[in-house]
Amino acid sequence: MAKSLANMRLIAGALVLIVVVAMAAPVSAQQPNSVDPSANAVQEQQLLQQLKSIQGRGTIPDTKSYVIEHPAGREWQEFRMGTLQWIGGVAIIGTIVLLIIFYMWRGTIRIEGGRSGRTIVRFNSFERFVHWLTATCFVILAITGLNVTFGRTLFASSGASEAFSTWSQWAKYAHNYLSFAFTIGVVLMFLMWIGQNFPTRADIQWLKTGGGMFSKGHASPAPAWKFNAGQKLLYWFIVLGGVAMMISGYMLIFPFYGGLTVGNMELAEVFHGVVGMLFIALILAHVYLGTLGMEGAFEGMGEGTVDLNWAKEHHPLWVDEELARERSPKGPGLVTSTPAE
Repeated sequence: MAKSLANMRLIAGALVLIVVVAMAAPVSAQQPNSVDPSANAVQEQQLLQQLKSIQGRGTIPDTKSYVIEHPAGREWQEFRMGTLQWIGGVAIIGTIVLLIIFYMWRGTIRIEGGRSGRTIVRFNSFERFVHWLTATCFVILAITGLNVTFGRTLFASSGASEAFSTWSQWAKYAHNYLSFAFTIGVVLMFLMWIGQNFPTRADIQWLKTGGGMFSKGHASPAPAWKFNAGQKLLYWFIVLGGVAMMISGYMLIFPFYGGLTVGNMELAEVFHGVVGMLFIALILAHVYLGTLGMEGAFEGMGEGTVDLNWAKEHHPLWVDEELARERSPKGPGLVTSTPAE
């Protein structure tokens, strides 16, 4: 009897095992022998194209912080680490090369009639203060801005990464805080000189002759008031370019204010970088003409006065106006004599 019960248990167990195997077979048949991770899975690129960004969840009010991946960020990074460096390199190095070639061909533009021994007031002390405030801030902003674009490429892998990190941190502070002083300077320059920087008929003639810079010796002075056509173009670029730099720069200093998005910030940095490179290239040409390129030009901003012959050769209409004021009974005494050297 006991043996019969044991046999029945064995048979029942075998039947149960057969049923379990039979039920599990269809399930195992649905599983692939090998897993292809790219066959049916959603690709990252497909997900980005479909959703435009990969966003998680959060509890803080700023929902922009939930963005995990933003596809336009890759395009921005490629521009910043590649295209922008090429733009900056071509603009800045190209300008330096052109200035060297021009200097080798033209040399320093001398005062054709020689120094007269008499000077005329060109810029007062307040004008010179505003100019040097803006210029000093611009030089520091340019150096620290170039560090953002080229610093890591040039110095971070040179074994001095710790020193580079420290320098970059202080450079960032200088760039951010001096931007306020630069803004004040540009606004003051705009208000001081706007009345003298509107186009006139004399500017057309000045542009036709290139201000005499491309001909050795002045057959006749190029007509110009206090600011010639080239200086007026520089003035408006500084004002308009400065405003563009301020708006885009403050967007980066104070991110996400006024409903700005990550995409807006990326566009602001692209715009800020491109205008900044062109700004630096133009100011290099301005510095060249104000120092090495033209005799007597620096004295206007350095001392406030320029030689009368220099003024007659480069700004004859302005000189005539100032001399007329000098001859009037209430003339302010703009022309003075200086001892001959």
